[in-house]
Amino acid sequence: MVGKPESSNGTAKSGSNQTGSSPPSALPLNLKSDLFSSLSFKTLKLKTKQQELLLRVSILCLIYILAFITRLFSVLRYESMIHEFDPYFNYRTTLFLTQKGFYEFWNWFDSESWYPLGRIIGGTLYPGLMVTAAIIYWVLRFLRFAVHIREVCVLTAPFFASNTTLVAYFFGKEIWDSGAGLVAAALIAICPGYISRSVAGSYDNEGVAIFALLFTFYLFVKAVNTGSLAWALASAFGYFYMVSAWGGYVFIINLIPLYVLVLLITGRYSMRLYVAYNCMYVLGMLLAMQIRFVGFQHVQSGEHMAAMGVFFLIQVFYFLDWVRYLLSDTKLFQAFLRITVTTAVGVGAIALGVGTASGYISPWTGRFYSLLDPTYAKDHIPIIASVSEHQPTAWSSFMFDFHILLFLFPAGLYFCFKRLSDATIFIVMYGLTSMYFAGVMVRLILVATPAVCLISAIAVSATIKNLTQLVRTKSKVPQSGSSKGSGSSKGSSKATVDQSQPFQRNGAIALLLGAFYLLSKYATHCTWVTSEAYSSPSIVLAARGAHGNRVIFDDYREAYFWLRQNTPPDAKVMSWWDYGYQITAMGNRTVIVDNNTWNNTHIATVGRAMSSYEHEAIEIMRSLDVDYVLVVFGGVTGYSSDDINKFLWMVRIGGGVFPVIKEPDYLVNGEYRVDKGAAPKMLNCLMYKLCYYRFGELTTEYGKPPGYDRARGVEIGNKDIKLEYLEEAFTTSNWIVRIYKVKPPNNRW
Repeated sequence: MVGKPESSNGTAKSGSNQTGSSPPSALPLNLKSDLFSSLSFKTLKLKTKQQELLLRVSILCLIYILAFITRLFSVLRYESMIHEFDPYFNYRTTLFLTQKGFYEFWNWFDSESWYPLGRIIGGTLYPGLMVTAAIIYWVLRFLRFAVHIREVCVLTAPFFASNTTLVAYFFGKEIWDSGAGLVAAALIAICPGYISRSVAGSYDNEGVAIFALLFTFYLFVKAVNTGSLAWALASAFGYFYMVSAWGGYVFIINLIPLYVLVLLITGRYSMRLYVAYNCMYVLGMLLAMQIRFVGFQHVQSGEHMAAMGVFFLIQVFYFLDWVRYLLSDTKLFQAFLRITVTTAVGVGAIALGVGTASGYISPWTGRFYSLLDPTYAKDHIPIIASVSEHQPTAWSSFMFDFHILLFLFPAGLYFCFKRLSDATIFIVMYGLTSMYFAGVMVRLILVATPAVCLISAIAVSATIKNLTQLVRTKSKVPQSGSSKGSGSSKGSSKATVDQSQPFQRNGAIALLLGAFYLLSKYATHCTWVTSEAYSSPSIVLAARGAHGNRVIFDDYREAYFWLRQNTPPDAKVMSWWDYGYQITAMGNRTVIVDNNTWNNTHIATVGRAMSSYEHEAIEIMRSLDVDYVLVVFGGVTGYSSDDINKFLWMVRIGGGVFPVIKEPDYLVNGEYRVDKGAAPKMLNCLMYKLCYYRFGELTTEYGKPPGYDRARGVEIGNKDIKLEYLEEAFTTSNWIVRIYKVKPPNNRW
């Protein structure tokens, strides 16, 4: 309604000018010239900026919404549920927090896990995720939204993924320009490397930690660029939130000191850097110490010593800078410099040696060693190597999670090196270090994803900007015969340049079309990966039937519901540690071990029971007061992530503590088999008997003999399995979960 009168007025004026007749209300020519002269260049420029701002805000809003809705495939396809294993513990603790309050949560001793040891919850977790979800829940309830805490937990990761796109925009703008920021926000919104841990239902620490990681880096780079104390303090609080959310904060507290060290070595020391690092480190360390699980690790752990060393080093730089200002004699300053550096290095080495020898400074953890030496965990700590997300990354995984970003990344590095600054040096170091760690451990692709998106966005933005400049260049018509002598030479050169401009323009258009085509294929790939690979909850399995129809296996929840309804409330369930969190959260029963894996000996005891003969295992189970044993078996459905395929890790972990268990006893010529050629100990161990009990009577596939294992593709070797000390209590519809009850001991009298 507003635009229509303006359009009609404009038409009337245009018509009156064309016909030459002037209406009575027409303005005099001198008044018109005064009005046009009052429209200064600055006014027009301001309007252009407003239009650009409106366009950027609109694009960011669309990206924000896209980042959220693209993570809802699992909710639409299945239902609103928690995924994976660890998120069930996070959901259980968040539920406890909202019901009991923060004080009870902080001092909670959980007797339903790690029986008979128990677990102190408040001092053994990072509470950032739980507190964040609880605050969101309380705010929604205050606003009279009738929501359940589970729905908040399911949607927390998509919500923070949307927030991450905003941080990526401002980070890209700080490093390069607003165009790179918009591209970075769009890339990270749908990048599979990030979506894998931020889909709806993925209620894990990484869901909020990647936002905190990128936010901390952005605030620190902003502080370095501006030298502002406020930004430095903000980065310290961002670091505190990261520490409260995820153990990956160690990456921050090592990357930032490394970055500061590089700036010091390359002669880029400044007061801006001094203010930013000192404030971030000192306040961030003091705040991080308030997290019980972290405590005094910042001053006692070897993983944090680099940050402390750089902190003292930058004080030395500040002192030397002050002394150089006071001393006018160059030779005297150089002598003082040598003495100071030698003294500082000597004192630091002595302090580090004494602290390490006395035990005050603890050594690096096994996971930290694994990042520097990928073979360390397999040789020394098999429980770390047994986790699938701790395995080295295959090249196909990089292509699967990054797609064309894998090729844009080197181009972005080139542009960063071409325009070096304090900010671009940081993003280059972040990208290179995170990509190395992503190659060592597949889980850390998540950490590398923001850096890859930012650096790739720089490549896309810079390339498109250069190409659009060529497209906008207008070809000039060469003038001939107007020059003489040397002037004619210049004229011919100009003519040559002018003739090449159409070719450059057409080439630029072709390259732009190719770039947009590749970006469209990236979007298609990301959508497909999100839908098919990263939106399937592991607790509900799906497969394609013979006619292409979708088949759902809901055996996990069926088993946990049976446990909750048909076993005594104080029943103790023994299973491999993978399923501990789910049994406690959904089955509401006490478990012997769970996914926290804080006590290697306790897990090794369970591994020893599973790999022993039944008459040996019963003694271990009775010593632990075990009432039920739960195993996961995929021989009927072809589910490969079952306990038979995990069994060798049980043997290795158990053998690491109990030498009586030897891995070669379960192999035949170094080969792991379950058919007739399997090792005798393998055919008669407890795990084999519990998985294959009554399986020899079952025909699983047409044309195959009874007892054909579809997951391994072989006929089992022991079909006549009899249990002496356990009895089958429940087997799910598709045989994926099997539960056995431990028989009470016979009356000795």
